Amino acid sequence: MATRKTKKSTSSRRKSSRRYSPAAGKSVEREMREMKEGKLRSGRSGKKVTSRKQAIAIGLSEARKAGAKVPAKNS
Repeated sequence: MATRKTKKSTSSRRKSSRRYSPAAGKSVEREMREMKEGKLRSGRSGKKVTSRKQAIAIGLSEARKAGAKVPAKNS
């Protein structure tokens, strides 16, 4: 018996448009550098940020405020 290969429909594939703008990437990159240098501080408490994930979140938040293309936060 011959086996058939089925193609996935184009509607199930993700479109190739970028989710994040280059400006958002630059913002995250800047915040990561600050974190590595020990200069990045969190919002209210002003404590030093040590988590990589927190640094990325701060960078994306700054990019959103600046009007860069960034998907909405999951809530």
